[in-house]
Amino acid sequence: MFFHYVDLSWRSLKRTPMVSLLMVIAIAVGIGITMTSLSVYHMMSADPIPSKSTQLHHVQLQTMDDGRDWWSDDNMPYQVTYPDAINLLNADLPYRRTAMIAAGFAVHVDDSDMKPFLERARVANADLFSMFNLEFIYGSAWTRNDEDSQASVVVISQSLNDTLFQGENSVGKTINLDGMTVRIVGVIKDWPTYVKYYDLNNGAFRDPEHIFLPFSLIAPNEIITWGNSNGWKAENVRGFQDKLKSEQFWVQFWVDLPTDEDELAYGQFLMSYMAEQQKLGRFARKELDFALRDVKQMMVYREVVNEDNKILVMLSFMFLAVCLANILGLLLAKFLRRAPEVGVRRALGASKTQVFIQHLVEVGLLGVIGGILGIFIAQAGLWGMRKSNDAYTVIADMDLTMLLSAPAIAVSVCILAGLYPAWLVCRTTPATYLKSQ
Repeated sequence: MFFHYVDLSWRSLKRTPMVSLLMVIAIAVGIGITMTSLSVYHMMSADPIPSKSTQLHHVQLQTMDDGRDWWSDDNMPYQVTYPDAINLLNADLPYRRTAMIAAGFAVHVDDSDMKPFLERARVANADLFSMFNLEFIYGSAWTRNDEDSQASVVVISQSLNDTLFQGENSVGKTINLDGMTVRIVGVIKDWPTYVKYYDLNNGAFRDPEHIFLPFSLIAPNEIITWGNSNGWKAENVRGFQDKLKSEQFWVQFWVDLPTDEDELAYGQFLMSYMAEQQKLGRFARKELDFALRDVKQMMVYREVVNEDNKILVMLSFMFLAVCLANILGLLLAKFLRRAPEVGVRRALGASKTQVFIQHLVEVGLLGVIGGILGIFIAQAGLWGMRKSNDAYTVIADMDLTMLLSAPAIAVSVCILAGLYPAWLVCRTTPATYLKSQ
């Protein structure tokens, strides 16, 4: 019976091509605009690492003196100092952890045909790769001995390996980063993330880095951060070594805490650490404070999805509601025009329920056609966003969830718009139209 209703619906659409076309266009435009904003919002707010988002925690320490209330809403520095990062790394604890900074280098190899080019880098500890589920194609991460001995080693991404070595196993080969020659120990698959949740200080939607160096190389090679550096008091910072000893915030710190008990224990450790530092003249506050936020909490805290994005989604649904109102008017005119035909069908034995369902199938078919066309309109809108702003290069896209949602929303909207017209026409009194015939 359903396929019979679909056939009747298709015939009905062909009998009134202009009205049907107007309704399809209204649905398609409404769905296209709605799915454009909704897809961006979906990609921004989606969990970037579902398997570990609740156990990876970002560390913040309240280093500033009392009275400093200008830093953020909760007066908590976003990053930690270099001395704190080193102390937390050296703590005798069983948890995987990494300090990291954003950096960048001019990359060149011993090949006269390849010109040097700039590439962003992430300077971190070896635990980074296992903590953030980075998969190796060749080789492995550097060892603890490499870190302790400040060995000049590097891990590169698959994309960079394709550029420099045409995708071959490059483990053991060397590349030059500015004036530093480093040996490749591993090649990873490109970091599969569209949100840089691990470093929200330097742009949440930039591409992940393609070069990874040991954190222990910062001091001997004077690696300058490409990220944010912030200070809260006057200090005599005349050179790089002064910066390492200063109270400036420029290092991110992450720790892997699999359970709530681990989170509680690590929080107690941080309080003990801050109390010890307070005895040395740091953390001159009446009340010590810290923050441990997991991935999703950090994304909310740093407002990865801001109010403007939410308002844009709301406005797009309001536009869809306007399209819904137009479709409702067209459906009323079309269905009531067919009242004599419905009256004859009712007289021949068709029930109200059958008439009602037939008309809902017809508006559902409109929704399917409009939803599919709306996907193409949304793709055009997302393409325009990618071309107009580099920040949307990755997130202005429709994943499978959004592709399936577009027809579903379109059908739901059409059925909602068609409920009243279908109900009105199924209440047709057969006798009225039999007399007129």
